[in-house]
Amino acid sequence: MSARRVVVIGAGPAGLAAAAAAVEAGADVTVLDEGERVGGQFWRHHPELTDPHLQHQTARFRQLQEALSGARVLSSASVWRIEPGAPVRVHALIGPADAAQRRGETVLADALVIATGAHDRVLPVPGWTLSGVTSAGAAQALAKRDGVRLGARTVVGGAGPFLLPVAQSIGRVGGEVAEIVEAASIATIARGWGRRPWELTAAAGKAGELASYLGSIAAHRTPYRFGSAVTRIHGESAVEAATVQRVDVDWRPIPGTERTVECDAVALGHGFTPRLEAAIQAGCEIGADRFVRVGSSQDTSVPDVYAAGEITGIGGADAALAEGAVAGLAAAGVAPADIRFRAPLAARRRMRAFAARLQTHRIGSGWTRWLDAQTIVCRCESVRRDALDEYAAASSRGMRLATRAGLGACQARTCGRSVEDIIGAPVGYDRRPVLSSVRIGELAATCQAPAD
Repeated sequence: MSARRVVVIGAGPAGLAAAAAAVEAGADVTVLDEGERVGGQFWRHHPELTDPHLQHQTARFRQLQEALSGARVLSSASVWRIEPGAPVRVHALIGPADAAQRRGETVLADALVIATGAHDRVLPVPGWTLSGVTSAGAAQALAKRDGVRLGARTVVGGAGPFLLPVAQSIGRVGGEVAEIVEAASIATIARGWGRRPWELTAAAGKAGELASYLGSIAAHRTPYRFGSAVTRIHGESAVEAATVQRVDVDWRPIPGTERTVECDAVALGHGFTPRLEAAIQAGCEIGADRFVRVGSSQDTSVPDVYAAGEITGIGGADAALAEGAVAGLAAAGVAPADIRFRAPLAARRRMRAFAARLQTHRIGSGWTRWLDAQTIVCRCESVRRDALDEYAAASSRGMRLATRAGLGACQARTCGRSVEDIIGAPVGYDRRPVLSSVRIGELAATCQAPAD
């Protein structure tokens, strides 16, 4: 009997764990990832430039890399189409995104694991298009991967525990963090993280990380502002200062609480948005919470299609590793009662308490109050708030055609959820007939050489 063919889309913690588990179970595994190197957002360190203190779980990463020796790994692979069925057909273009001669390839699979992860969500702020403003993840990537600081003096603002490693990363490469600005209040954090604290003992490993981050903040005497938000960024052509303002529990800015903080850079991170496009195209059911619905084996509503990691719920790298291992074993055809499921299932249970606490930092509906009419919401197409207000009552298609919001290079990955918040209606940006940018010539070449 031939080995079961498993294709894994994504090579972050969930994808790597899925591939390793499937390989060890005897499957014929192909991994497709758009990055130049495997590791995803979590393991994006540079082997020579990254400060060792900014690398996490490196031993685990090396184990997974070794396991990949039994798999076919295609990096710089842009998946542009998924055709569910028996077998599943995954169409990809291999090569750097801006390369002129990318190679088309169609990979057939008996089972598909989708582990496309998530990207930073950054809420629009007046002035956020100035030079020196980035997402929190980009600021961390500059530090971890390239050893470069974003600016001499950076305000790190947004919500959630991810702000802590970002601030630490900036400090490690010689930057000063002017302030960490967290939208959740101390009372909200105490209620969210303090309820049933015994549930968090299972995620004790996170305590060491937290101690490291807090130690770094204390050593640099970095102010930590709770219940506050960056509501405006100032400067002529680059960042010169930021307005930090108190916000209520729904993130509405409180008049009269504005402060000006001098800085030359701002890193914003208001949580994460799951990358659902591939799962939606594969036909997977998406829940009301806008995550992929999965069963006990990370199985989706589509037979032989599995999902793992942040697309099933934001939970961090440890949760993603556990979910990926479960998905990989299931995709390889391992029976549910097999003892190999025991460890990853136990780890998944342990990390769910931590993941649930992240809802403490969920975005409040009042954030749109800090926008003015001229604030650019869609950066790619320079669409302002007043244009969205003008066409808010139009159909989804009409709004997009009239304003061009979400039709630029990033295809609404940056602005999509914010546009929906502003107009008060879903737009459907996650539904795409083509998952990534494809040149007409590349598409024509795939038609001339169909898969067997």
